[in-house]
Amino acid sequence: DIKVKKRDFRRLWQVKIGAASKAFGLSYNKFIFLLKKNKIELNRKTLAQIAQEKPEIFNKIVEKVKAKNKNSN
Repeated sequence: DIKVKKRDFRRLWQVKIGAASKAFGLSYNKFIFLLKKNKIELNRKTLAQIAQEKPEIFNKIVEKVKAKNKNSN
């Protein structure tokens, strides 16, 4: 069923993003919230691919989000 397949992939992407963001001290929910708050529009599939294949770029995304969050406090 296509809906189950989509659901499974979304769950997989969330796990990958969550694992990568935990390495930087952010939970999945907090990371996604900060992305939306800072108007960074990357979908979960893209974020999961970046986290897995290009960890240095994912690191820069996390640093940018964390820096903007510190500046707004």
